[in-house]
Amino acid sequence: MKKEPCSYRTSIGGQALIEGILMRGPKKQAVVVRTPNGLVVQEEELKLAGDRFPILKLPFIRGSVNFIDSMTKGVKALMFSAEQAGDDEYQPDKFDLWIEKRFGAERSQKVIITIAVVLGIAFSIGLFILLPTLLAGLVAPFIGSGIVKNLVEGLVRIAIFLTYLGFTSKIGDIRRVFEYHGAEHKSIFCYEKNLPLKVENVRIQPRNHPRCGTSFLFIVMIISILVFSVFSWSNPFVRMGLRLLLLPVVVGISYEISRWTGRHDNLLSTILSAPGKALQRLTVFEPDDSMIEVAITALTAVIPEEKGLDEW
Repeated sequence: MKKEPCSYRTSIGGQALIEGILMRGPKKQAVVVRTPNGLVVQEEELKLAGDRFPILKLPFIRGSVNFIDSMTKGVKALMFSAEQAGDDEYQPDKFDLWIEKRFGAERSQKVIITIAVVLGIAFSIGLFILLPTLLAGLVAPFIGSGIVKNLVEGLVRIAIFLTYLGFTSKIGDIRRVFEYHGAEHKSIFCYEKNLPLKVENVRIQPRNHPRCGTSFLFIVMIISILVFSVFSWSNPFVRMGLRLLLLPVVVGISYEISRWTGRHDNLLSTILSAPGKALQRLTVFEPDDSMIEVAITALTAVIPEEKGLDEW
C-alpha cells in the first residue's frame, strides 16, 4: 500500500461528534454542529497542560498527557453536540439534577465531564486491557511459555477490539458519526494538499488518514503485546496490576511511533501505517456534502493566521 504524499502535514486534528465535528488547531479548537436551524459554531482558545509545565511536552511523557487532554475536551464537545443536535424536549435526568444541586450550575458540567472521562477510561481499560488478561489467565495453566501466554493475551485483546469496532459500526447513529469522521479526514487531506477548502475539492480526497486516532489505538494494541511480554507473572491479578502500571509506557511509545509515522513517507512508515489505515474501514465512512460543509467550517476556524504554525 503506497502512502499518498502530502505537500504539507498539519498538526490539526479532529473528532467526529453527533451531527458535528471537533477540530483542534495549535491555538484554538472549534466545534461545529448541524442543527435544524443551521450550523452552530463554538470556538475557544486552547489551554494545554504542557504550556504550564514544559516537562509534559517531553517525548514518551506527552503521549499520555495528550491522550487524557484530548479525551476530556472530546467528551465536553460530545456533550455539546448532543445538546445542540438533540430535540428541544430533552430533560436532564435525576443524576444530572442531583449533580447540579450538589455542585451548583457552574461546576456541574465540569463534574459530569470528569465522571464521563473517568468512566470512559475505566471502561476502555477494563474491556481492552484487564478482560483479555483475565481470559488469557484461563488458558495459562495449559501453556508453559510466558511469551506464548502474552501472545495469546495480545491476540485476545485485538480480537475484542475488532469485535467491538465491528459491532458499533453497524449501529445506525454510530455509523453516521463515522461518516462525519470521513468528512474530517477528507477536509484535512484537502488542506494538506493546499487546495481551496470547497466541497468539490474535499469530496474527492481519501477518507483514510495515517494520523487517525483509530490507527493510534491499533498501535497501542501491538505495543502492549511487546511491552507486556517483558514482564511475566502467573498470578492473574498481579498481571492485571502490572498492565495498569505499564499502560502509560505503552501509550507513550505508541504516541511517538504514531507521530514519527505521520511525519515520514518511506517503506517503514508505510508498513507501520498500513494496518491502522485498513482498520479505518470500520470507523471511517464516506460522508455526504452536508457533513463535508461542517468539516470545512470547523477546519477553517482553527487554521492559524501565521502560516506554518500548525506544521506537524
